[in-house]
Amino acid sequence: MKKSKRKSVIPGFGITFGITMTILSVVVLIPLCSLVIFSAQLSPAEFFHTITTPRVLKSYWISIGCSFVASTVNAFMGLALAWILVRYEFPGKRFVDGIIELPFALPTAVAGIALTHMTTTNGWIGKVFFDFFNIRIAYTPLGIIVALVFIGIPFVVRSVQPVLEKIDVQYEEAASILGASRRKTFWSVIFPELLPALISGFSLAFARCIGEYGSVVFISGNIPYKTEIAPLMIMSQLQEYDYASATSIALVMLAIAFVILSVNAILQSMVSKRVSGIA
Repeated sequence: MKKSKRKSVIPGFGITFGITMTILSVVVLIPLCSLVIFSAQLSPAEFFHTITTPRVLKSYWISIGCSFVASTVNAFMGLALAWILVRYEFPGKRFVDGIIELPFALPTAVAGIALTHMTTTNGWIGKVFFDFFNIRIAYTPLGIIVALVFIGIPFVVRSVQPVLEKIDVQYEEAASILGASRRKTFWSVIFPELLPALISGFSLAFARCIGEYGSVVFISGNIPYKTEIAPLMIMSQLQEYDYASATSIALVMLAIAFVILSVNAILQSMVSKRVSGIA
């Protein structure tokens, strides 16, 4: 007897798949391939020299280092914010929940200008830190971190919040009945469930911060070897019409972002399997 063909839940798989791949190619694959094509205009020696000049290498370290610190801060702040928004009721909760996504809607240049005015030695926040602690925020790596924290916080909150909402409170009650303290309950019952989402939020924020330009270019001061980020190096090459060098630096940044997202996928898979095994 001839086996009947199973019908797809979504009709027209061939058409929808073709449209999806076309859009993916136009929006993602072709622009990324153009980086390789423009970079190929340089010989291997020229390419290596372009991406390893001292100034460019320093910009990599500034971008990666500040992004890592900012993403670590976002991991703690984002977890705390998600916890408050899910577990507590307070006046203005909806407003706070909505304003979390402000960095997504606000133009990054506007955020950079606002943060710069607030953190200079004459600004509201910068004046306090400078007068009482002799700490400069604007035009230093600390200012870059402040801008990146502002940009990256929504990624962590929106990654952790849905998972936290789905955790059944009965598990916490059961742990409490069995004699577990609140701290033990959090680390043994709640945190393992949140860890994959927290890793995802951290990685997304990290990848986003590495490529950030608009909010950082104002507050950093763009001091060579001190606060000059890699995206600024790309823009500098473009302003000099050196497209091959600009795309070479961009290709390295693309590779870094790809590594970060790959490590994120591996860690999420490992943690999810471990949590499933424990469950």
